[in-house]
Amino acid sequence: MSRTNTWLYKKTDGRIGGKFLKGAPVALLTTTGRKSGEPRVSPLLYLREGDRVILVASQGGAATNPMWYLNLKANPKVSVQIKDETLHLTARDATEAERTAYWPKLTAMYSSFDDYQSWTDRVIPIVICDP
Repeated sequence: MSRTNTWLYKKTDGRIGGKFLKGAPVALLTTTGRKSGEPRVSPLLYLREGDRVILVASQGGAATNPMWYLNLKANPKVSVQIKDETLHLTARDATEAERTAYWPKLTAMYSSFDDYQSWTDRVIPIVICDP
């Protein structure tokens, strides 16, 4: 997703840019750059359960984790914009039990996550963001 998508999402509170392929929902994750200290915004697919937001650090099945994931590992305080709502959350890696529970829900939402996992040797992180 491009910077234009992010800009449109922000300007329209997710009315434009709030869905990805196959209707998967999009949120804007803001992390703090681990080197720059500046806010970094990433449009990502998400699953929501109450106040909890679940993210997938797939990077399209690339061999390395995405920059946003490295940023939140350095500073787990994040914000997530879902449409016109902004949540201030703390991010962490899913436990094995959480991974087992959430992976089927995530792939039901966006089946390409299974493809991405098959394309890489790394275990794609699932990130849990809680209040």
